[in-house]
Amino acid sequence: MEKNKEILNEGLVSIVMPAYNCADFISITLDSVLEQTYKNWEVIVIDDNSSDNTDEIVKKYTKKDKRIKLHKQEKNFGAAVARNTAVELARGKYIAFLDSDDVWFPDKLTKQISFMKENNYLFTCTSYTKIDENGMYLNRTIGVRKQSTYVDILKKNPGNSTVIYNAEVIGKVNIPNIRKRNDYVMWLSVVKNAGMLYGMEESLASHRIRSGSLSKKKSNLVKYHWKVYREIENLSVLKSTYLIIYWVVVTVFKLR
Repeated sequence: MEKNKEILNEGLVSIVMPAYNCADFISITLDSVLEQTYKNWEVIVIDDNSSDNTDEIVKKYTKKDKRIKLHKQEKNFGAAVARNTAVELARGKYIAFLDSDDVWFPDKLTKQISFMKENNYLFTCTSYTKIDENGMYLNRTIGVRKQSTYVDILKKNPGNSTVIYNAEVIGKVNIPNIRKRNDYVMWLSVVKNAGMLYGMEESLASHRIRSGSLSKKKSNLVKYHWKVYREIENLSVLKSTYLIIYWVVVTVFKLR
């Protein structure tokens, strides 16, 4: 019991949450943070100039719990800028990421921070499930490798809402301002500093599939993958082409 108390109270976790027009879901997402058994956290919500009442909903939460903080962008800059802004504002030893329509299981932080502390891991992720817009399980769970190198992440990036890294040791990581696949770039950047991404096989989060999400139309992402490989990671044409083909095949046949 004393060991559990120590784990629960050691190490502030800063939760990065970009938000844009997610009024229908962000209450559920924030509730999943409030229900965490790990209590030493802060949520940094970056409202990317939403046109709905996302900011009004978040403001109600900031009044209920001072650990929840809201920063509203003066214009819509995109998720990359929103994530970078939240990372800069983060005060925690650990930085975690949670999309504004996804959900954490109640013991997500307790189990993952314990996993990191006990093994001295700097960069971790977990398996996760897929849910629909109504929160119904889609009978699909995305597993993880126990260990992933930079090369492994080039082929398969972790679930955004499952990732935590130790900012106290590896420092804060910022990313280029690209509209899509910016989370992918962040994990590639973090693993260069951390050396390895360690995965927990247990599912501790759910990713919501929305009809209007940026990531839903996979065909539109090909050019962003190419941009990541060639312009940001400076990979060769041959290597980039191979990775594009690999990603398309895996995506079409749902091999992961």
